[in-house]
Amino acid sequence: MTGKEYGFHTKCTHAGYEADATHSVQAPLHMTTAYTFDSTEDARAVFALEKPANIYSRLGSPTCDILEKRIAALDGGVAALCASSGHAAMLMTFMCLCASGDEIVSASRIYGGAVNMMSKTLRQMGITVRFADIDRPESFAEATNGRTRAWFAETLGNPASDVPDLRALADAAHSFGLPLIADNTVATPYLLRPAEHGADITVYSASKYLCAHGTVIAGLVADSGLFCFKGNPRFPDFNTPDASYHGLVYADLGPAAFVTKLRAHILRDTGMTLSPFNAWLVLLGMETLPLRMERHSASALAVAEYLEKHPKIESVSYCGLKSSRYYPLAMRYMPKGQSSMFTFDIKGSAESGGRFCDSLRLLKIVTNLGDSRTLVSCPAATTHSQLSAEQLSSQGIKPGTIRISVGLEDTEDIIDDIASALAAV
Repeated sequence: MTGKEYGFHTKCTHAGYEADATHSVQAPLHMTTAYTFDSTEDARAVFALEKPANIYSRLGSPTCDILEKRIAALDGGVAALCASSGHAAMLMTFMCLCASGDEIVSASRIYGGAVNMMSKTLRQMGITVRFADIDRPESFAEATNGRTRAWFAETLGNPASDVPDLRALADAAHSFGLPLIADNTVATPYLLRPAEHGADITVYSASKYLCAHGTVIAGLVADSGLFCFKGNPRFPDFNTPDASYHGLVYADLGPAAFVTKLRAHILRDTGMTLSPFNAWLVLLGMETLPLRMERHSASALAVAEYLEKHPKIESVSYCGLKSSRYYPLAMRYMPKGQSSMFTFDIKGSAESGGRFCDSLRLLKIVTNLGDSRTLVSCPAATTHSQLSAEQLSSQGIKPGTIRISVGLEDTEDIIDDIASALAAV
């Protein structure tokens, strides 16, 4: 692409790729383990960081490089890094910022698997996570101390479609000298670009809306390049020479500090690498991202409005509804649409949700979201099943709560299937 600043739709198809020697119109798939050097001196210079080049696919590949450049362009950041999954993207980000004895403050109403990672796996690594109330930005400050290294929140909470005040969180985090990490999986950069509202690092499960066809596991980390690590006493590892990488001081790299350390240190040593084939499939999915997110959002709103009026429905938690407590924030941060994931509760016993799901014909019981198909699940029994009863209650998840991810089918067909299943409850 030229130096012209293209629009979002154009970037989804073209960003990060210029036709190579083969003149392929589609970004090529580079399935190789390693790369040749012109000479032993050439290899030495590359490993000594004297020149850029492909070395080994654990560190990256030309196909992953295209995906990284594309998501950075869509997010408005300086650089990005591919990861083997959304969880890998999160874990590598935490490892890049924290050492044993450090802490993170996270929103409590997030994906159940992320809560488990923070409560168990990070704790085993010596990293403490303190949970805060997304509706009270001041609770993040109350949980912050001298060992805190970052704040974390989802831009659209999984599963109940909560919306944080990103700008308030970012400003408060920066007042402590901390970066704000935003998981933007459900909103995608088409509906919301966290960096524009102060977030410093954005993570994605690219398996969801970015890919959309339910074929790959993939993750991405996008760096805004705006957070200053230089001289920040909370990040000594960024400000001292890395003996394992030729004495490189990452903070001296300015806007490239975080993503360089993420690749050169964390990805190199953990091997949470994305397959070039998976990166290629995500690139294909991203070409239609804007069109799909518009459709997802419009259909989800129609389904939510139908459910809200249905006599058998007790409650609907979708931030796109005018009745939602998060509607003002949704309109501020996501005026183009509010994506397609939300929850609802059916009146009656705790078993009502299960009977509803078992009565569906078109909609599928699947724990994924962001697919082109409409998917439903019961979070208390699946995605959030590791949470305690107290944690489930704090997230508004009841035994019969249903999470829905509205797909791209005809909206009328989705509603008809829901109507039939509700009639069977």
